[in-house]
Amino acid sequence: MEEFIVEKMKENKIPGISYGVIDGEKVEMRGIGFRNVEKALPATERTLYGIASVTKSFTALAIMKLVEEGKLDLKAEVESILGIELKPFGEPVRIHHLLTHSSGIPSLGYAEAFIDGFFGSRESWLPVAKPQDLVPFIKDMEGWAVARPGKRFFYSNTGYVLLGLIIEKVSGVKYEDFVREKILEPLKMERTDFRPKDEDFATGYILQEGKLVPKPFPYGITSDGGLISCVEDLVKYLRMYITLEGPVSEEYLKLMEKEYIEVPWQMFGGEAYGYGLVIYPTFYGKRLVGHSGSLGSYTSFIGYIRDEELGVVVLENSSGYAPSLIGMYILAEKLGEDPYKIEGIRREEILKRFEGTYYGFKRTIKFVVKRRGDFLFLEGEWGSVPLVPEVVEEDYVKAFTLSGGRKMYAEFFLKDGKAEMLYERYRLVREP
Repeated sequence: MEEFIVEKMKENKIPGISYGVIDGEKVEMRGIGFRNVEKALPATERTLYGIASVTKSFTALAIMKLVEEGKLDLKAEVESILGIELKPFGEPVRIHHLLTHSSGIPSLGYAEAFIDGFFGSRESWLPVAKPQDLVPFIKDMEGWAVARPGKRFFYSNTGYVLLGLIIEKVSGVKYEDFVREKILEPLKMERTDFRPKDEDFATGYILQEGKLVPKPFPYGITSDGGLISCVEDLVKYLRMYITLEGPVSEEYLKLMEKEYIEVPWQMFGGEAYGYGLVIYPTFYGKRLVGHSGSLGSYTSFIGYIRDEELGVVVLENSSGYAPSLIGMYILAEKLGEDPYKIEGIRREEILKRFEGTYYGFKRTIKFVVKRRGDFLFLEGEWGSVPLVPEVVEEDYVKAFTLSGGRKMYAEFFLKDGKAEMLYERYRLVREP
């Protein structure tokens, strides 16, 4: 397990990872690498990270608390609470639609503009220091809709900002105070908050031209991705879902886990969104529930399999490698399954086998093949060509690119331990 984590950290230049595993009554927690590279400070299970969109599960839980207390109805119209016109195609957007990202309104891109502007990585700048700052920006958002409410999934940070505003309106207290009082304090998550509690706070990094560049935490709106937490606290949070015991009753916790709408990304089949949680109903024959998050400089994943009393937390201070894949790898091992059957990991490992320098007949031509994420790139003196894998098998990959509107294929084979490639008119062999 740790060999896999360290390998991915090395391959993707990840500064630090902290992880935790719940296995019945046992809990394993650790940090690997650095929370701060410049000062050579180590990451631990108590190191704080931005947990990004894992925050959405806390926002959904806060909504369920208000529903449980009889102060809010999941069928309530958003417009009736906030006064923001939200009736795409004449049908009202309800609380349920915001929770499930099914308002029918595609993402407004506010979070991307805000974070990129905060990092100074592009010219756009959207100054949203608090939820109310977003209201003028989203005033005519219903005109951006492409589907009726409840009919189509569009992941929406804006929807969870509105949920934060609804929590404030209905409860009469600030969103952050409500989450502290109703969730964090009862669960004894003493170091989790919307600002770091102490100096054991990981510096966030992004990779630019092969170098780790520190970036500030994008403080601002909180209900869609603003929580800061650590493995030690998130293990307590996961324990609540596994045992169904906590500040919200079993009935409402289970409502969060229902499969309300299918998500467009499918890895195992049947993945769907609940309330602030993603459900993977066919994870090695088990039901995995969780959520991931990314702020660019911080990434995260939580997941649990209640029937097996298993849970995992993975926190990174970069976006070098998906923590969801690390978390799923850990869970697969705990289940006694082969983690390389996870599609994302399987494809990655196979594509890596075909990286290298290839030569044609008597070294007349030369191509370099590199993997970047889910793609291969064919590089030569004339430039770089992206290759999109169509078939990925143990000893064979078929990928295509486009040239002049035509599909051109590259086929990769492993023969007697040697890699070969057929590309357009050429046969090439990789040299050791």
